[in-house]
Amino acid sequence: MKAESWLFGAGVFFFVPVGIVYGFLTHWTEEVGPTGLFLTGLLALMVGWYLRFTARHIDPRPEDDPTAPVEAAAGEYGFFSPHSWWPLPLALSGAVVFTGMAVGWWLSLLGVGLGALALVGWVFEYWRGAHAH
Repeated sequence: MKAESWLFGAGVFFFVPVGIVYGFLTHWTEEVGPTGLFLTGLLALMVGWYLRFTARHIDPRPEDDPTAPVEAAAGEYGFFSPHSWWPLPLALSGAVVFTGMAVGWWLSLLGVGLGALALVGWVFEYWRGAHAH
């Protein structure tokens, strides 16, 4: 995870100077741009520090060893349903929730209800029906 920590940590050296340059170009009259860039740099620093901290406390991964064979990363990655339709209604209900933020709170409540139904359907997909185990 050292590569990931350096990648995120390097974001500080991009976002903070860009925030300073942006502030000077706008004569510090626009508050949102520099503040957002400084906070993005801080977020990159926090994520990079967390990844670096975690990399020091776990065993090296096969991705961190440039001489590791492809077989070193073999193993169980989990079960992913190859033919599930439930992510589609879940994403559509998420779209209804965010549309409701612009249109009206009642639409967001409808989207949350539909999202809960879609999430329950996705979680319990293999507990009943043709694919029950």
